[in-house]
Amino acid sequence: MVYTRKSVWPLVIGIVMVLYAYLVQSGAFDELIKFLGTSRHVGEMRILGYTFGAVAIVAGLWQLLAPPKEGNGDYLLSMVGGVVFIMLVAFVVKWGLDPLMGQWGRAAQPALGFNFASILNLNYVVMGILAGIVIVNVFKVPGWAENGVRLSRLGLKTGVILLGTLYSLAELAQLGRLSVVLIGVFVLGSVGVVLWFGARRGMPNSMTGVLSAGVGVCGVSAAVASAPVVKAKSIEIAYTIGTILLFGVLCMFIFPIIGKALGMGYIQFGAWAGTGILNSAQVAGAALAFQPNGIETLKVAEIFNITRVLFLPIIVLWLAVWYVRREAGAQQVDLVQVVVGKFPVFVLGFILMFALSSTGIFAPAQHYQGAYFDNSEKAMTSKDKDGKPVSKLLGEKDRGALKAEADKVQRQDQKAALQRLIENGKLMSIEDDDTLRGVVNAKVMSKAANDVLVKAHRAVRHTAKKIAMFRDLIAWFFTFGLVGLGMQITMASIRQAGGAPLVVGSVVGVLKAVGSLIVVWLLVAETV
Repeated sequence: MVYTRKSVWPLVIGIVMVLYAYLVQSGAFDELIKFLGTSRHVGEMRILGYTFGAVAIVAGLWQLLAPPKEGNGDYLLSMVGGVVFIMLVAFVVKWGLDPLMGQWGRAAQPALGFNFASILNLNYVVMGILAGIVIVNVFKVPGWAENGVRLSRLGLKTGVILLGTLYSLAELAQLGRLSVVLIGVFVLGSVGVVLWFGARRGMPNSMTGVLSAGVGVCGVSAAVASAPVVKAKSIEIAYTIGTILLFGVLCMFIFPIIGKALGMGYIQFGAWAGTGILNSAQVAGAALAFQPNGIETLKVAEIFNITRVLFLPIIVLWLAVWYVRREAGAQQVDLVQVVVGKFPVFVLGFILMFALSSTGIFAPAQHYQGAYFDNSEKAMTSKDKDGKPVSKLLGEKDRGALKAEADKVQRQDQKAALQRLIENGKLMSIEDDDTLRGVVNAKVMSKAANDVLVKAHRAVRHTAKKIAMFRDLIAWFFTFGLVGLGMQITMASIRQAGGAPLVVGSVVGVLKAVGSLIVVWLLVAETV
């Protein structure tokens, strides 16, 4: 069978990509990039533009000039059009719509009282999915791109494998028994309840499996990670993501109100938000809404949030065994055979990368998702473009700006940390760094002074080069995969899916939120 479809569009897309990369490199788009605030993406604009553009041009010319022949070469060539089509949409979303949405959200905040782009989590990932949905339902995916669009699942699987590089066992040792026990109970319990409830409602095993991971573990990323294990369809992943985002947005508003009404402390609320809210972005939003003038709550919430992520390999393994047993019609299943023969290679890849990360091969052992604290003399010295050493210590002007506004800081721990920063020209400990981030969040000082504090923070917080590379790769693999996923979600299939996933996800989400509130309220003290 011949898979390639002759079309001029892959060639056109390739020319557009190369031209865009050239204009970025030549400086013709400097004003636009400055307006959008995307200067940090200039490097990837050039690299990705030239790379995918060149591939599209070569493949496009080959498709137009060479007669198609059956075989693996023809099959692979047929995918190029869809891949570059997805990447073109991803470029527009990430480098255009994402920064614009952020600007619109900030501009509307004075009138609305909140940043709608932040609250609704309208980042490039969500908008990429929506863009794919609009394309397939309003314009339709062109025939020459259909085969390549199906490759998007490979992008998601690769992204999940690389996610393993962001975590290490060293983090688990710092989390404490409280977060491990509390999260373990509610993660495993939520997954189990969804599996039971979904079966009672007559939902397909694939839908039940992916929903259980999303509701039980860590939201969208868990749903994406588990989807290939249970062979979830695009519509089932979409329903899970929709349930998680809808429930998470509601929780961001409701959790802080309840927490303040009950008089919860920072540790209590952080533990509750980190356990009961489904998605990571909403966990952070609720924590900052509860304590806008500090980060103590956010720190606790993120500790619990990262603990949930560390449970992901366990849940995926559980779902692999569960799915095979269900599909086998309740027959006895050899667990060793399941792991060896049925367990997806990409999940094994995630576990392998997680294990490697724990050895410190990607970042120092004390890292938290790749970022680590270092205020040594070597770390506080960089080099300019001519190779001359440049000190990262705060200068007299910066110290003077902080000293002039030191009286605005009222808390004693913040006063002491600020004084040490002024005296030494650098943050002296992780604790001081965390404490002064609270000053920045509270906005008690002027913007100029806050900029100095941010400058001091960036001088001592470092991202391992390998982790930075993995983060960029992960972001693009997920962008590619999710835009392609959106292109496979049609309104017709959504109407056929029914409301069972939303009902099951919402009921279990409420049970998880209420149950974790009761446990935290009764057992978690502010002295933990």
